[in-house]
Amino acid sequence: MDVSVWLANSWAFLLALAVFIYVVLDGFDLGLGVLYPFFPKEKDRDLLMNTVAPVWDGNETWLVLGGGGLFAAFPLAYGIIMPALYVPIIAMLLALIFRGVAFEFRWRTKRWKKYWDMAFIGGSTLAAFSQGIALGALLQGIKVDGRAYSGGWWDWLSPFSFLTGLAVIAGYALLGSTWLIMKTEGDVESRARKLAWGFGLATIGFIAIVSLFTPYLETEYYRRWFEMPGLFVTIPMPVIIAFITFYLFKSLNIHHHEYRPFILSILLFALCFIGLGISMYPYIIPTEVTIVEAATPFISQIFMFVGACVLIPIILGYTIYAYWVFRGKVSHDEGYH
Repeated sequence: MDVSVWLANSWAFLLALAVFIYVVLDGFDLGLGVLYPFFPKEKDRDLLMNTVAPVWDGNETWLVLGGGGLFAAFPLAYGIIMPALYVPIIAMLLALIFRGVAFEFRWRTKRWKKYWDMAFIGGSTLAAFSQGIALGALLQGIKVDGRAYSGGWWDWLSPFSFLTGLAVIAGYALLGSTWLIMKTEGDVESRARKLAWGFGLATIGFIAIVSLFTPYLETEYYRRWFEMPGLFVTIPMPVIIAFITFYLFKSLNIHHHEYRPFILSILLFALCFIGLGISMYPYIIPTEVTIVEAATPFISQIFMFVGACVLIPIILGYTIYAYWVFRGKVSHDEGYH
């Protein structure tokens, strides 16, 4: 393989990895906001906050890395995707800001606490929904003319993108509930197990529906999923998902399994990412622009790649260290704030 092609694909892999880490890490803390209405007591809501308070803002580092990396390594794709997805991306950023403010402000007031809690629920749910909408809009295709976006202002909105928006909300709620199983005990943990069952079923249902619709969005998707030689790769996917789903629900029934449900939920997300890669590769904008076509010149790629190889292990290192320092159960009597 040509070095420039290898480098462009390596960059695509790094960006996909950064986005996946962001989805998992910010996914469970956005999921806590989605779950908030199921924990109406103030002390339980404080506990939910305390499980994630030391790490939540660091989780969004990976979103900056993914967005910045796309702009630096694939400016053509960035220039096409952004105008196509302005509305869901701006909605997501505003929701993340609003949610972040609510996260801190609710600790400093008694009178307005319930309103900041509502802001936290709304910001978390809207951010998750917007991310799902953006994913669905990208997967269903973006109109390109030459080297620019040629679609309309509302092309991102469709039944399919609405479906993926709901799917991401359900998936994040599953991550959030399995996170609570790991980090809490007593009544909160028991309630989290019940919620994990409900949102687990919803997530599997959405995975099945989205998987059934996706091959019919583009002829290229259909060919990869249902024709040889791609069939060798795609046939095992439903079997593996069924296997993980079985162990996920089994682990939810066994109370000494505290870490396993969260790990199995992450594996479900990883399989969805692999499925997305099977559909899209080697395109960065499906069936319009390939990874190689969107890449910056070779000199720029190699310069940034060396920097990324230094920076990413550092970010990964302090992220792992932060989770290690604040590991273990969190109780009502202790907290970060």
